[in-house]
Amino acid sequence: MKILLIGSGAREHALARSLAQAGADLVVAPGNPGTAALGENRAVEATDPAAVTALAREVGADLVVVGPEAPLVAGVADAVRAAGIPVFGPDAAAARLEGSKAFAKDVMAAAGVPTAMAHVCTTLAEVEAAVDAFGAPYVIKDDGLAAGKGVVVTSDRAEALAHAAACLAKTDDEARAVVVEEFLDGPEVSLFCLSDGTSVVPLEPAQDFKRIGEGDTGPNTGGMGAYSPLDWAPDGLVDEVVARVAQPTIEELARRGAPFVGLLYCGLALTSRGLRVIEFNARFGDPETQVVLARLRSPLDDALLAAATGRLDQVELTWDAGSAVTVVVAAPGYPEGAVTGGTITGVEAAEELDDVWVLHAGTARDADGELVSSGGRVLSVVGAGATLARARGAAYAGVERIGLADARVRRDIALAAEHGEVEVPG
Repeated sequence: MKILLIGSGAREHALARSLAQAGADLVVAPGNPGTAALGENRAVEATDPAAVTALAREVGADLVVVGPEAPLVAGVADAVRAAGIPVFGPDAAAARLEGSKAFAKDVMAAAGVPTAMAHVCTTLAEVEAAVDAFGAPYVIKDDGLAAGKGVVVTSDRAEALAHAAACLAKTDDEARAVVVEEFLDGPEVSLFCLSDGTSVVPLEPAQDFKRIGEGDTGPNTGGMGAYSPLDWAPDGLVDEVVARVAQPTIEELARRGAPFVGLLYCGLALTSRGLRVIEFNARFGDPETQVVLARLRSPLDDALLAAATGRLDQVELTWDAGSAVTVVVAAPGYPEGAVTGGTITGVEAAEELDDVWVLHAGTARDADGELVSSGGRVLSVVGAGATLARARGAAYAGVERIGLADARVRRDIALAAEHGEVEVPG
C-alpha cells in the first residue's frame, strides 16, 4: 500500500515505523531525519490543502494519514477526500473538536459525555468571575490550538489571570476565548479510538507526563514521556470510555453533519466522582503514540485504511502483553524558550541496546550532515520489556547514550506506576 504520511514529529516517526513494519510503501511530508530511513521524505506545506492533495496525486497514494492537528483544522483532509483519495483524519468541521475547546464542551453537553464544569469566557472580567466561582486550583485553557501548552493549572490567582489575558490578547481570524474549568482530581489517562464516522475501535490506554519537572512541577509541555499499559486502571475502563465518551461523541458529530473519520483522542481524569473528559484531540497524541504503537501487533496500515473507508467494523486489534515507556529528550530552555542547533550524538549507540529505539521529533541535518536539534522536543527514546520496570530501564539506558548539551529530561517517567503508587480516588 502506498501511504502519504503528513507531519514531521516523533508521532509521525512512530506512525512511519509501524506502517513500514506492516509493509507499507511510505512517503512522509515533510518528515524528519528519522523518517528518511523508512521512506521518502518530501517537502510540502502541511497546512496547505491544495499542496497536500497535489502531492497525494503525484505519488499515487492509496491512503493519506494526517498526523498533526493544524493541517486537520486547516481542512487538509477535506481537500484530499474531495479528490477521491482515502484519508485518515477528520474534516475541518469535525476537527473543531480539538480546534475549539468551547465547541468540544458543546458537543459533550449534547452527547451527555461526563466532563468538568466550565465557563467559556471572552473577557477578563468573565474569567475573574469564573475563577472565583470555582476556586483554586485554577484551570485555564486557551480555546484554540496551542500544541499541548495552552493549559495552566495553578493555585496562584494572578498567574491564572495572566495566562487568560495572554490567550485573550492573541490575534487571529476568530474571536478569542478561554475556557475556565473546575479542577479534576485523580490520575489522567489517554485513550485513542479509531473511528470511521460510525464505528469505534479503541486502542490500549496510556499515561503521559505534561509538566516539565519531576513530580509534575513547572509549566506544561507537549509531553515529556509516557507509558503503556496501565496496570492500575480499573477493570472495564476501556469499555466504559467507548460507551460513555467515544461512541456518543462520534454519534453527536454525525448528527451535526460532521462525521469524524480518524483518531479521537480522549484525555481523561479518573476522579473521586468518576470518569471525566479533560479534552479531546483529533489525532494521535504525542508522546503516547510512541508507546501505544510499540505494543500494537496488528497491521496498522490495514486498520487506518479500514477507518478511512468505512470498514472499521471488520477490524480487531491484537496487542503485546508487555510494556513500553518513552522518555523525551528536550532542548535546553524548553518549553519557555528552547535553544536549538545543538549537536546530537549517540542515537545509533542507543539503538544498539535490546528493545530500545529512538524516534526523531525536533531534529535536522546541518550543512555538514550532522544531526542537530531543531525544536523543543528533540527525541523520544522508547524502551520495551516484559514488565514496566524492564521497559523503563531500557528507555533510560537509551537516554544515557544520547548526547545533547544541557538537554532537559524527566527522570521519573512511569516511576510511580512501577512502584505501585498510582491510586484512583474512591
